[in-house]
Amino acid sequence: MWNRGCGWQILRRLDLKTVIFRRWMSNEASGKRFAAVWGNGDYGRLGHGGLDSQWRPAICSSFRDQSLRAISCGGAHTLFLAEPGNVFATGLNDFGQLGVSDNKIYSTEPIEVSGLQKEIVQISAGYHHSCAITVDGELYMWGKNSNGQLGLGKRAAKVVPLPTKVECLNGVTIKMAALGSEHSVAVTDGGEALSWGLGDSGRLGHGHESSILGLFKNTSEYTPRLIKNLEGIKVKNVAAGLLHSACTDENGSVFIFGDRAVDKVGFAEVKNATARSMTSNLPYSEEVACGGYHTCVLTRSGELYTWGSNENGCLGIGSMDVFHLPERVQGPFLKSPVSKVSCGWKHTAAISEGNIFTWGWGGSHGTFSEDGLSSGGQLGHGSDVDYIEPMMIRFGKNVKALQISCGFNHTGAILEYT
Repeated sequence: MWNRGCGWQILRRLDLKTVIFRRWMSNEASGKRFAAVWGNGDYGRLGHGGLDSQWRPAICSSFRDQSLRAISCGGAHTLFLAEPGNVFATGLNDFGQLGVSDNKIYSTEPIEVSGLQKEIVQISAGYHHSCAITVDGELYMWGKNSNGQLGLGKRAAKVVPLPTKVECLNGVTIKMAALGSEHSVAVTDGGEALSWGLGDSGRLGHGHESSILGLFKNTSEYTPRLIKNLEGIKVKNVAAGLLHSACTDENGSVFIFGDRAVDKVGFAEVKNATARSMTSNLPYSEEVACGGYHTCVLTRSGELYTWGSNENGCLGIGSMDVFHLPERVQGPFLKSPVSKVSCGWKHTAAISEGNIFTWGWGGSHGTFSEDGLSSGGQLGHGSDVDYIEPMMIRFGKNVKALQISCGFNHTGAILEYT
């Protein structure tokens, strides 16, 4: 139960973490990029050396002597892209999603992913699988492969613990990849969209429709397959969520796939969303992000639109109402443009003018356990309560956020000390 003594101890710990955070930053050289990770600490997914959850951003000290390029938060694991292009992973490894040669069930600290010989320029973490793209556009994947989500062919193992090149893409240059729960999507340098893995709910865009109760029908694609519904459309950005996928094209249009997510993601009038579905009531769109049952779109002018299921306030619109059509997220973003956005299962994060804002599911029901601990905290505001509007996370004055990534119930960011 909550009491004054317990509350004082919690606030004291939080104040101490803030002091340590600021001292760490004051010792860093200007321009160095580092990672802060917070939320559920199970299986070491935060990379802080233990299993404790963090209600506020905590610096990943393993990279004190390195500069980081990117972070990607998955189901219960996290990937880091460091200079000069090598990849590290921390957290759960029950399906080999960490990409390491030993049989670790989990790791509480980042360990280097094995077997990536070339410079890596992009990473993505799915629920139980991972990927990396090399500087010359080769795609490597590892982790769970029960439904072909690694794209390695039907004869490939159900678990692939080490990075493996997707050989069927030889001669194809991959520009970007996004991993969902049990599927993957990618875009080539020529703007062609590919998808593979579990195809029920229409999430791959290939016209798969689930049979009654999902029985006796294999909807998996075991190698990357061109999304024919997007032929003639030059895709720029792709995203993958729990049961749906989305992309933007060179004209700023947004396309979405996933029949079971239709009522949740803005196309209630469409009867079959296994074919492409396009929303036409948005300004020119640059970036799209998919969560559990919600979607966010970032426009060229920095406006943020969201729609879908609004559990725990993950749409950030100031209410718990479900929106079937894009609704602009206002609050602090009316005066300052948004530059990055990421969706977790039921929470969302965005960067505006170098500041991080989070909202949605805080991790629990707004109460702390008897020992003062909580498995939540992915919003980074010092508690596990839900927020229905964007709330800014307080960092030091000289800290600028460059990238944000939401996992299932944890969040990570790449920050720069200026």
